[in-house]
Amino acid sequence: MARARSPGMKLLFVALVGVALIVPLLMVYGLVSDRQHQARIAQDSIAAGWAGPQIISGPVLVIPYEEQRVTTEVVNGQSVTRSVKVRDELFLAPEGQAVSTTIDPEVKERAIYKSVIYTAKVKGNASFVLPDDLSRFGVERGQLMLDEAQIRLGMSDPRGLQTDSQMILDGKELALKPGNGLNASGGAGVHAYLDWAAAEPLELEWSYSLRGSRALTLVPRGKATQWQVNSSWPHPSFAGSFLPGEGDQQIGNDGFSAKWAISNLALGQSMLMKSDPGMPVVPDTGMEPMPFYSNFAERPSDGQSMAATIRLVEPVDLYSRVDRAVKYGFLFIGFTFLAFLMFDVVAGASVAAAEYLLTGAGLILFFVLLLAFAEMIGFAAAYALASFAIIGLLTAYSAAVLGSWKRAQVIGAILIGLYALIYVLLNLEAWSLLIGSVMLFIALASVMYATRKIDWSSVTSRKGEGEITT
Repeated sequence: MARARSPGMKLLFVALVGVALIVPLLMVYGLVSDRQHQARIAQDSIAAGWAGPQIISGPVLVIPYEEQRVTTEVVNGQSVTRSVKVRDELFLAPEGQAVSTTIDPEVKERAIYKSVIYTAKVKGNASFVLPDDLSRFGVERGQLMLDEAQIRLGMSDPRGLQTDSQMILDGKELALKPGNGLNASGGAGVHAYLDWAAAEPLELEWSYSLRGSRALTLVPRGKATQWQVNSSWPHPSFAGSFLPGEGDQQIGNDGFSAKWAISNLALGQSMLMKSDPGMPVVPDTGMEPMPFYSNFAERPSDGQSMAATIRLVEPVDLYSRVDRAVKYGFLFIGFTFLAFLMFDVVAGASVAAAEYLLTGAGLILFFVLLLAFAEMIGFAAAYALASFAIIGLLTAYSAAVLGSWKRAQVIGAILIGLYALIYVLLNLEAWSLLIGSVMLFIALASVMYATRKIDWSSVTSRKGEGEITT
């Protein structure tokens, strides 16, 4: 029995099949997200017995003081004004500090998942001077309780502290005590008491070893902060409110080094404050790429600290790359369907809707294979293996659908070129939009040229083998 369809109806059927494939494509996208979430959980479990991403801050000299405050209370229906003595704290930042950090990384594995952990050796020195203009801050010298001053260091996960922590003030070692850290590190950290009744300038040195995972963040304090970092990890990512300049970072196969120079003018903070700034907006330290702060939208709000972050990233984040590959899914489906449609409309090969569906299912299966193999053998090898399997499958199937091995070879060549081009796009993020746009333009121009003489509303019917009538 003859089948009659206009080219326009064939195009409509192909479009409907393509729309129907949205559902399985979205399911694959959800599968990638689920596997990424599982990897994140595995990473967190690896870090659970070690330490999480660390935020370090300080040192800050905390000076308690007393002041009289007037309060008003309602007693028996009448307002009663009272003067009460209240104890509060001043937070004095250093005149200058220099911090050097050496990060010793290690890759830990659990099942098929990996996480980067590290031990950071932190050393620094700072100087403190009591301001002469205390009255400008609403505090008089006589209110200060200098004999009860504290020096505080902050680290967001003190579980990572090792036994070599020490703090030396003017040549004398201070006794470190747990807790009572800084808000910038979530209130965690260590502190030491000192008697500063003489109010003479102080010279402080400190050092400690700190375990952490995936990222290290420094919250700078003081008039000038110098931070020098060295590590054997060859794949760092710098983020946060401050980035090292091009001339201040060296990255190679044997590791990286970087340095920052940050002033309190850039921080927008006074040397003496009555409140301790809160935690910074730290970029994500999980599996997803870390966002950078924009000039305004991502800038920390009032009450938050600014910080510099180093993330120890994997050289290939396979989940983000598979995720990007899935987003190109409709290019795979669209170009392959377009080739079938051209053979159908121009060359007279009849392709049924079910055959489009099976071809689309094979194209979507590629992403499942890519994800499964990438977790075991890496992204590049998985991409080659999955594309080889799908290209072979669809080329053989095309020979049966199109009735010719020559036509199937054309489909195979298109698929090879398409998979190769998508791989290039996945590796050239900066050029991906340009290359993709040019590719779409060329494809559209080719289709327009091939179908320029087709009457899309005419009806064609196949009456016999190799015979097409209108």
